Amino acid sequence: MDGVPRKLIDECKDRLLKTKSDILNRVQNTRRDLFSEEKGGDEADLTMRALAESENLQMNHRLRRQLIEIESALLRIENGSYGVCEETEESIESERLRAIPWTRLSIEGAEIRESITKRFAR
Repeated sequence: MDGVPRKLIDECKDRLLKTKSDILNRVQNTRRDLFSEEKGGDEADLTMRALAESENLQMNHRLRRQLIEIESALLRIENGSYGVCEETEESIESERLRAIPWTRLSIEGAEIRESITKRFAR
């Protein structure tokens, strides 16, 4: 963690923990709302409920992926590799860490990864 100032690491860790807590609360509230709805109704009600459930499942999937990224970032803080780009092995820009504290890539690393993805997507 030589490349990332301790103050920035602490700032990012606090943000990661707050975001993790917010996501867990959202998932819990969504689950509670989903199971507290009435199960009766006509065909239109059932269709709307099915659409809402599908949307909630998609949102929960995205939130779970973000939780995995947050946990991974917290682990990188603990093991001393936080703030190092997985692609270039250079320090990730401070502004980028502040904006996306769970990021694994610097701007350059993200561009490299995107170009590789595009190249192999054809």
